[in-house]
Amino acid sequence: MRSSLAPGVWFLRAFSRDSWFRGFILLITFFIYTCYHMSRKPISVVKSRLHHNCSGIIQPTNNTHSINDTTWCNWAPFDQSNYKELLGAVDNAFLVAYAIGMFISGIFGERLPLRYYLSAGMLLSGLFTALFGLGYFWNIHVLWYFVLVQICNGLAQTTGWPSVVACVGNWFGKGKRGLIMGIWNSHTSVGNILGSLIAGIWVDEQWGLSFIVPGIITAIMGLITFFFLIEYPEDVDCTPPQHHVESEDSQDLPEDSHSNRDSSLESAVTYSKEPGAQPAAISFFGALRIPGVIEFSLCLLFAKLVSYTFLYWLPLYIFNVVHFTAKEAGDLSTLFDVGGIIGGILAGLISDYTNGRATTCCVMLILAAPMMFLYNSIGQRGISISIVMLIISGALVNGPYALITTAVSADLGTHKSLKGNAKALSTVTAIIDGTGSIGAALGPLLAGLISPTGWNNVFYMLISADILACLLLCRLVYKEVLAWKSSLHRDRG
Repeated sequence: MRSSLAPGVWFLRAFSRDSWFRGFILLITFFIYTCYHMSRKPISVVKSRLHHNCSGIIQPTNNTHSINDTTWCNWAPFDQSNYKELLGAVDNAFLVAYAIGMFISGIFGERLPLRYYLSAGMLLSGLFTALFGLGYFWNIHVLWYFVLVQICNGLAQTTGWPSVVACVGNWFGKGKRGLIMGIWNSHTSVGNILGSLIAGIWVDEQWGLSFIVPGIITAIMGLITFFFLIEYPEDVDCTPPQHHVESEDSQDLPEDSHSNRDSSLESAVTYSKEPGAQPAAISFFGALRIPGVIEFSLCLLFAKLVSYTFLYWLPLYIFNVVHFTAKEAGDLSTLFDVGGIIGGILAGLISDYTNGRATTCCVMLILAAPMMFLYNSIGQRGISISIVMLIISGALVNGPYALITTAVSADLGTHKSLKGNAKALSTVTAIIDGTGSIGAALGPLLAGLISPTGWNNVFYMLISADILACLLLCRLVYKEVLAWKSSLHRDRG
């Protein structure tokens, strides 16, 4: 039996054209994950406020600190010399919980109604984000409180990604999926930008509001999700996408480029058309056996390591190196996410045109390494060059990350070897993003440990991770090249 229809969508049935509803699903899932990322971003902006040099700030008349105390304006426990390690621990409390929970979340996402699952996750995420900010108003100065809140928030946020990708995958077939999902995936960067701008409004005054306001917005979006999200096209009598009724062409993925036509047709098993029938959910190890899942998962581990290090540490890097204010550093760091929007769309467009997901990722990763080196070397010599290099770096770093987490995950989750079973989409997405989230946890942790030795070493670490991500795709790139050669020979013949 299909999931219960959301009460807020009954009036939409009068306009039940397929394209209208597909556009609506793209829009609502876009806003859903924008809120998820918006609630993650404030910590990177507030870091520079939790610890900075107080020698240039006039102490209030009722202050009991000594005149020579340069940490009086900082927020304990981040007021000591080990503040980078403590901030790294707060980051990793969220990211490790997120990485562990992601592997479990996809399994729940396949077995629970997505509308309920997403709504509950957004309400909890909004609550825990606000609780972090309330630490300011409640005058909390113990590390365990902030770590515990981040762990809970990390677990709550795992409800988001597998669910929204599964929902979009339920509505869209594979044609032009890279472009559509490249545009749609800009929600990640839009959320980061909004989170930075909202946090920047209060960061220099009452930084607790930098968390409370995004938390409230996220919770409100959770309620909207409950009333308006539509999980399946069949729920509103729309036509299901192609992968619900037949398998994809054998040339769509490089690892199957040499499959013969007979095996392709044999795997074209239809989705059960009996009313109320649903395919069985795939197991964790069954999803791992899908060709390409392991390679792309490991590649995403290193790609996300780079991306999340920029996400959590770029404002502090700008604050320390360029000596901007906390608000200015947060605002300038949003340009990296602007580049991410451009990179995600370009990656999707190019991969659709060339039918080469792995090659597109590999080329962008190759170009990202020298660009990160140049940004660290000369990117701070002027505001103009800094803006240009931040946008280019954001495009090259986030382009592959966006492509793997969207179009590639959806391709593999509806792979022809699954014989039309689209129920695997949530689990495959969770495995790929969960593995990537291990890198997302390692990156900020390593940055916190390495940055006291110099920011140059942080960038060397990021460049090394970028190269490893590229190397992990070599086998798939080779298969795509062979597929192109084979197609060229057939065209000539």
